[in-house]
Amino acid sequence: MKIDAVKWGGVLLVNLALMAGSAWAAWAWQANAYGQQLAAKEADHQTERTNLANANSAQNLAEQGKRLALEQWLAASDQAHYRTLTDEKTKQARLRDRLATADLRLSVKLDAAGTGCDAVQTTTGAGGVVYGARRAQLDPAHAQRIIGITGDGDQGLIALQACQAYAKEVSGTK
Repeated sequence: MKIDAVKWGGVLLVNLALMAGSAWAAWAWQANAYGQQLAAKEADHQTERTNLANANSAQNLAEQGKRLALEQWLAASDQAHYRTLTDEKTKQARLRDRLATADLRLSVKLDAAGTGCDAVQTTTGAGGVVYGARRAQLDPAHAQRIIGITGDGDQGLIALQACQAYAKEVSGTK
């Protein structure tokens, strides 16, 4: 019986060794398969992150392009506004100089009906023939104040046009 016990003990030992070996092989195979699945998921995740980063970069570049275009438009608009404003100020200064030197005189039309005069002028002045409504010349100081007021108004209108153009460009309406 001793031999049978040793025989059965050896068979049992071989069986245990085979079971341990197969368990280890199964565990190694599953670990390898799981590792491959993890590697594939990590690669997919990395690809997704790269695609998101590329999309974000493209969006940033597009926004920077829009910003650069807007900055260039604003610079050009500002130059045009400055040039228009400078030209208008130059015209106003020339007009004030012409008024100061009496090269130019401002006059106003008189309301013949409101002053009690008849509507038809019976005689003309000695300096020339004047047809139409009667006119009175303004004092040069008053004329310069009027030109100053209209100059301020012109500058306000130019600034308003620049603001409207900016608002249209920023809002995207034409």
